Amino acid sequence: MSSPSEPPFDWNDLTYTALDESLAENQRWSTWPAVEHLHRGPTPYPDWLVTSSAAIDTDLGVLKTGKEADVLLVERAVPGEPQQTCHLAAKRYRSVEHRLFRRDTGYTEGREIRNTRDTRAMARKSSHGRAVEAGLWAQSEWSSLTMLYEAGVPVPYPVQLDGSEICMELITDSGADAAPRLHQTHPEYDALVHLYDQLLAAMRTMTALGIVHGDLSPYNTLVADLDVDPRLVIIDVPQVVELASNPHAMTFLQRDCTNMAHWFTSRGLPVDEGLLFADLLGYAW
Repeated sequence: MSSPSEPPFDWNDLTYTALDESLAENQRWSTWPAVEHLHRGPTPYPDWLVTSSAAIDTDLGVLKTGKEADVLLVERAVPGEPQQTCHLAAKRYRSVEHRLFRRDTGYTEGREIRNTRDTRAMARKSSHGRAVEAGLWAQSEWSSLTMLYEAGVPVPYPVQLDGSEICMELITDSGADAAPRLHQTHPEYDALVHLYDQLLAAMRTMTALGIVHGDLSPYNTLVADLDVDPRLVIIDVPQVVELASNPHAMTFLQRDCTNMAHWFTSRGLPVDEGLLFADLLGYAW
């Protein structure tokens, strides 16, 4: 498998590889057949997704490194059949020994853990407890991605969950490159309005579902097809919290509003964070 220390993938060299002996250490049989059905994405599966048991997964390079996980570019393809090829973003949560796990424990308040031994271990901050706490984030992100996708919120299609790895749709720009994060873009006014309308609709849907992103910012949103028909895509959702059970949910929602309102205002579209927050509250109950 590719090491997170490797340089980012060269997008000018995005070619079909399938079974390639020179990439042997970065290749494996597709994990799709071994993943239980509950850990596969919503049906019907997208037409672009390769689900063949004959497919090979190839790590092509690092898209993003983080304190808790690394995101790699993966080709899933059938040897000898270039038409059966897709590219995925594989988010791999690091083991406890190799991560800088510092998420605010406020996100986990109100979450239920059925195993009482795990609950006690987390409370004691034992090594087992830290392992359990870290392992919950991959499952949490998978559950959130699936729920949001099925509700029509613009998130990457969740392909599969395999242990601490989540494979999801690779979001690209109008070419073949990875889509930029919102903070990297400078849209024209009409595109800015279009993106804000999409953001507002997404946030309304989430609050109507009784949940809050909790870490929404221009760094956790992508813009696909910016030069054609800008499409906002929300990412990084392991910390989603429930309005009814988390005592910090309103604070997180207000912070999400502030982060996004400030960015749109800075780009030339005035957005009042207070009015945005009030608007969303109208959808929460």
